[in-house]
Amino acid sequence: MSGILEGKNILITGVLMESSIAFHAAKVAQEQGANVILTAFPRPTLTERIAKKLPKPAKVIELDVTNQEHLDRLEGLVREELGSLDGVVHSIGFAPQDALGGNFLNTPFESVATAMHVSAFSLKSLTMACRPLMSEGGSIVGLTFDAQFAWPQYDWMGPAKAALEATSRYLARDLGAEGLRCNLISAGPIGSMAAKSIPGFGDLAKVWDERSPMKWDMADPEPAGKGIVALLSDFFPKTTGEIIHVDGGVHMIGA
Repeated sequence: MSGILEGKNILITGVLMESSIAFHAAKVAQEQGANVILTAFPRPTLTERIAKKLPKPAKVIELDVTNQEHLDRLEGLVREELGSLDGVVHSIGFAPQDALGGNFLNTPFESVATAMHVSAFSLKSLTMACRPLMSEGGSIVGLTFDAQFAWPQYDWMGPAKAALEATSRYLARDLGAEGLRCNLISAGPIGSMAAKSIPGFGDLAKVWDERSPMKWDMADPEPAGKGIVALLSDFFPKTTGEIIHVDGGVHMIGA
């Protein structure tokens, strides 16, 4: 029996650790028949080591999404390896330490600008870099952390994720005529490298212990990875501009 991504070519960013959602998206994508290529920054060698734990080999390309030279060369490198793309996974986010951990009122604009560039604008940059490779249409999937609310310790990553969510909707609007879908997975907290960089992350995670209707396991990124793969597949052919919650149901609990 073939998988739901059989024969599809997928580019996945953000594979930093085996505990990352992006790693599990790559793993499930390969298990479902996809050919996967990874991008990494700033340490491609780290991603290459982690990639060896995937079911199949995956080439790793260095990509700094804030570097236009890197973006300009991406098409040629991917075309050489896979020929074309059917899907792209944006799993990129970063904010300087002074933009997190309860420092919201004191964060300088330079740090806010960095968070916005890396975490939100990069969805547009990556999509445009990959657009020529998806002439037959395809699926772009990003990762957010529900930006409807002000979360403990999350500070300027909250507005950055709100910008990411808006960016996804505008990409969906402008690229829909080309058969390109753009959707987001809003995942619950996972004990990944990105999470560990947030001071006081445990305070944020406690929300899930208290409010999640379904038991939430911070050590299990696979549910979010499966959500990404589902959106990459042909089973959502007319869904775009959407945010799918994979958070145990916390998003719909009032108190």
